[in-house]
Amino acid sequence: MAQIFFVQPDGTRIRVEAVDGLTVMESAIRHRIPGIDAECGGACSCATCHIYVGEEWADKTGGPSDMEEYMLDFAFDVRETSRLSCQMNVCNEWDGLVVHVPVRQC
Repeated sequence: MAQIFFVQPDGTRIRVEAVDGLTVMESAIRHRIPGIDAECGGACSCATCHIYVGEEWADKTGGPSDMEEYMLDFAFDVRETSRLSCQMNVCNEWDGLVVHVPVRQC
């Protein structure tokens, strides 16, 4: 298991235990993280699980796929570290991962 810290727009940090192999989005939904809507359920067909990867984690988590980049075009306030959390599979190496939840989705 890896710990993931979801930072809310007001700075509040929510720590969750994430099961390896699940996505960051699935971990957020299981722990009812506010601001992660995940309307498509993880099918990479919306942008309602948009997050910002903490800059110190960007190299470790990698960048978005072509499909993910296409869907990010529909997200609000896309940044260099934007990702769709449904496309990020949790692994032990991500223990301590910090992601920031946008002010709003789409």
